[in-house]
Amino acid sequence: MLAAVSKALFGAVAANEALARLARRYGMRRRGGPARQFVAGGTLAEALAVAQGLERAGRLHAIAYLGRSAPTFEAAEANVRQYRDIIEAVAGVGVNRSVSISLTRLGLGIDRATCLDNLRRVLDPALRRDCFVRIDAEEATHVAETLDVFEALWRSPYRNIGITLQARLKRTEHDVERMNRLGASIRLVKGAYQEPKRIAYHRKADVNGAFTQLTERLLREGTLPAVATHDAGLIAEVQTQAAAVGLSRDRFEFQMFYGVRRDLQAALVAEGFQVRVSVPFGPEWFPYVMQRLGDRPDALFAAAPDTPAAIPAATR
Repeated sequence: MLAAVSKALFGAVAANEALARLARRYGMRRRGGPARQFVAGGTLAEALAVAQGLERAGRLHAIAYLGRSAPTFEAAEANVRQYRDIIEAVAGVGVNRSVSISLTRLGLGIDRATCLDNLRRVLDPALRRDCFVRIDAEEATHVAETLDVFEALWRSPYRNIGITLQARLKRTEHDVERMNRLGASIRLVKGAYQEPKRIAYHRKADVNGAFTQLTERLLREGTLPAVATHDAGLIAEVQTQAAAVGLSRDRFEFQMFYGVRRDLQAALVAEGFQVRVSVPFGPEWFPYVMQRLGDRPDALFAAAPDTPAAIPAATR
């Protein structure tokens, strides 16, 4: 109940445009504040610097540009240019080449054909630059179209793309089967959107149960699956599942948010597991930070990064 209240409270704050304007003006100036804990910075240069630091710490990364769904064709075009610039910059500094993109920022909510064309324009330079592009999860109303757009391009020459699926949605079992048949890399997340009960699990135990079941299937049948969670118990279960099916540690990866459970990230890397960290940046960071605070309100008062003492024995 407390977690639900926390999410609702920070969700309401995130939707307040006046607070967002104030935050954009002053938030990034405070070095010890939650904005700097969860966001690499306002600029691409800051994100690349963080990415290089993660590489030195033995972690993988994916650059994520924070923004809003494109309300117009012009806005979608601007986002295409932004994503292409990110790909060129990532290739230019030689860091691990992986980016996350949102199809609604490429116009999915406006016109599917335009989104398909815009995605192709992003994937072309990514293919030339050997950059992997992961398509993010969005609200349930966009899932069917997202998968259709993904499959349409997968059946073209594009193999430098992966998809994100949400364990919370009841349809995901069938979506996993569909994407596995293609041989596509799936990133499995719990899912952050509040969806109707008829299409989504609401109880934490049900979400975790679906997550565990889907993960086992991905490890057994999937292609380079990515398991995205900060839950140490679920991570320990994934380790057990991978060992049971004989999957080596270089054939799957854990994924986490920048600034969340750095202790757990370090522990997994020390054990030889692959860990990829999402590195978000951009001027529209306020809603993202509020979402992270909704997940972890204690971060408002955190004086230091997570400490090794918090790591459960199962993950050491």
